[in-house]
Amino acid sequence: MLTSLFTDHYELTMLQAALASGAAHRPSVFEAFSRRLPEGRRYGVVAGTGRLLEGLKDFHFGDAQLRFLSDTKVVNKQTLDYLENFKFTGDITGYAEGELYFPHSPILTVQSTFAEACVIETYILSILNHDSAIASAASRMIASAGTRPCIEMGSRRTHEESAVAAARAAIIAGFDSTSNLEAGARYGIKTVGTSAHSFTLLHDTEEQAFAAQIESLGKDTTLLVDTYEVEAGVRTAVKVAGPELGGVRLDSGDLVQQAGWVRELLDDLGNWNTKITVTSDLDEYAIAALGSAPVDSYGVGTALVTGSGHPTASMVYKLVARQDSAGSWIPVAKASANKASVGGRKHAVRQLNERNRATAEIVSLEEYSTGGPERQLSVPFVTAGRIDESFIGAAGVEKARARHHASIQEMPGVARKLQRGEPVIPTIIRED
Repeated sequence: MLTSLFTDHYELTMLQAALASGAAHRPSVFEAFSRRLPEGRRYGVVAGTGRLLEGLKDFHFGDAQLRFLSDTKVVNKQTLDYLENFKFTGDITGYAEGELYFPHSPILTVQSTFAEACVIETYILSILNHDSAIASAASRMIASAGTRPCIEMGSRRTHEESAVAAARAAIIAGFDSTSNLEAGARYGIKTVGTSAHSFTLLHDTEEQAFAAQIESLGKDTTLLVDTYEVEAGVRTAVKVAGPELGGVRLDSGDLVQQAGWVRELLDDLGNWNTKITVTSDLDEYAIAALGSAPVDSYGVGTALVTGSGHPTASMVYKLVARQDSAGSWIPVAKASANKASVGGRKHAVRQLNERNRATAEIVSLEEYSTGGPERQLSVPFVTAGRIDESFIGAAGVEKARARHHASIQEMPGVARKLQRGEPVIPTIIRED
């Protein structure tokens, strides 16, 4: 599917006016960044870059798109003629997907003509804002879960395409698997699932339902034991499957207290290896509260796909530099109250200490080195219109997942705490 109309009307009217003024082809630099993190959050996680690159391959205007723009008089013929041959030919660099970011981190930099950078603005922001919000929430959940795996299962709580994007972002941040089959097909993600309450209610008795599931899926399946009464459900599950029962799932009630006595009951019945999965409106705080409970894995839905209270990363996309008529680069910046930006193309370095722990994010207008341990943060995604395919598809997800793991390990330990506070490392902007 072509992605070119996943944009705002005013992007194309700006293009039309720029074509008329002669400024449309002026070399320009745009930057995507966030002025602040959500209240109390210690860091953000970059996600969606691979999806953005996938969509950029299909960002052009076919007959149907051009006909719509013409029939609805969105733009004039000169602009339609330009869009008919549109293809992004510039450069895109930025933070690798899975990387942590902080206020004013230059997350994505687009260098091209004004026209090309303008047309893709909304598409860039819609992907980065959604996916980064999900990955940032997922990362906090993984920190709360410790070594226990988390399963993404929020598809029914969001738009169908958002569900696929959310599953992908969650995996990048460390989730083990997803319930979403489309995400599995597109990105090679492990998918899991067994049954819902309706399956139990379909049968005349809970025992018949459990027997049918085990007959079909094997004794290592996970049985949902709280459709009726939990203790009876656990006893019935063990009666049907025996000590080889793979797991039970708890989806209601006081999960901390319930998990404790369910574990004792399973052990008393000889099912020492049967695992306990808990679901039911979990977020990072509920997961943390379950830390001392004998739980083996968590299934997370609504809180994950809505960014756990912060459904957008609040990123913006601003023109920071352009060439003048003489071909010289001029920094430009917005000066509005509370929305001011810093002009000029940025370079970012993560300053490290002798133990390779991050101590600061340094953003400068020139190539800069701290003179000590450091890591350059920007990588090339698109060069002269050519997309680096290693960031796309299943390989791109694995690459992003590894980057996120390494970035988290680089942070001070306080980054994993849920207490509200300032960003875990400061952003230092060098304007000299």
